[in-house]
Amino acid sequence: MPYYARSAWFKTLGQLAAILVAAVVAGLLLGQVWPVVTLAALGVVAWHYWRLREVLVRLTARQRLEPAKGKGVWNELDRLLYRSQAEMRARKRRLLDMLRAYRAAAAALPDAVVVVERNSQRVQWFNKAATSLLGLQYPGDIGAAIGDRLQPLPMSHWLAAGRNAEPMLDAASPVDSNLRLNLRLIPYSDEYWLLVARDVSKMLRLEQMRRDFVANVSHELRTPLTVVHGYLDMLDPAESPEWAPMLAEMQKQSQRMTQLVEDLLTLSRLEAQDSLPDESVAMAPMLATLRREAEALSHKRHTIIVQDEAGVDLWGSNKELHSAFSNLVSNAVRYTPVDGTITIRFSREADGSAVLGVRDTGYGIPASHLPRITERFYRVSTSRSRESGGTGLGLSIVKHVLNLHQARLEIESEVGHGSLFSVHFGPERVHPRNDASLPLNQSQLA
Repeated sequence: MPYYARSAWFKTLGQLAAILVAAVVAGLLLGQVWPVVTLAALGVVAWHYWRLREVLVRLTARQRLEPAKGKGVWNELDRLLYRSQAEMRARKRRLLDMLRAYRAAAAALPDAVVVVERNSQRVQWFNKAATSLLGLQYPGDIGAAIGDRLQPLPMSHWLAAGRNAEPMLDAASPVDSNLRLNLRLIPYSDEYWLLVARDVSKMLRLEQMRRDFVANVSHELRTPLTVVHGYLDMLDPAESPEWAPMLAEMQKQSQRMTQLVEDLLTLSRLEAQDSLPDESVAMAPMLATLRREAEALSHKRHTIIVQDEAGVDLWGSNKELHSAFSNLVSNAVRYTPVDGTITIRFSREADGSAVLGVRDTGYGIPASHLPRITERFYRVSTSRSRESGGTGLGLSIVKHVLNLHQARLEIESEVGHGSLFSVHFGPERVHPRNDASLPLNQSQLA
């Protein structure tokens, strides 16, 4: 107990003892000790009840009451209550100021921010941008179901996924179909979610302009490159031996430019598509084709192993899947030193999905490069990529093909120990193998 509180307590006890002693003395003088002491005790109790009433009045009063002067325990209690109330009011003012600042910041955001109650999926609060981007109106939409207010967006099904909800990367605004929104759901507590909508119309237009530019330039480059390549083929190095090295280098670079243009056109075509027609992709012939391509590119400098363990076929585009698989296999051959091993393995998972894995014993990829490895023109080693003849677009093409097949690419790599590129297809993409495409025997595959 602090000194000042202990001092006030002893002073009050002293006052009580003095009152009782005075009552005893007065009772002895009057010859009525007990009645006088009883009256004095009742007076003390009444006084304490009166001070207790003052404390209750102070606790319930809305106005600020100055504590009474004095040094007793009740005066000390008044001072402590007054100080606690002052600190509470100051803390409340700070919290209100912070709340106003946060709400002002949220209101000033160009992105729409909506607070949604988790269980009822009802709107609790939204900023000004939510009116222009999502069409929410204050105060009418406060407490309304978010799914009803944001039709025709599939909000109910999306919100039902909760923490597992994937962002809507390109959704039409309920206010204007020309506005394209990126919607994200952020569960920030057990009771509330934060719905954030960002206008990505300008970014998508710029992205479309970039795609159109790349596609147009690629188309324009194809014709002159074909002419240059044709004239180079007509030149005979035997007629001018001194020109032979230069002609060989020109043909090599011409072919590389032609391959680059073809990859750009392929990428532009894939980016312009939302889906691909499904057909049965026979995996046994596909694996045999991948083996022949790997051997042709390797020139017997590597060991090629193909393992067909799944016994199933896939639904998808045969042409596009072959392009993706071929890119993975060719990368494995290019970036694996002589006498290395490339293993192509097609297998099943316990949940019914299928996995095509391409493992190599090559240089490996540093972990810092893995997040960006599928970006167009991204190179781990520029000199090595150019020496191997790569265009820097292969994995980007693979990523787009797999996205169109609702598949995913997983990459595991360790520097000096090779890499594993695994393509995962969901159970809906897998079906029993047709009789016409039975698995090849081990002598054919390994």
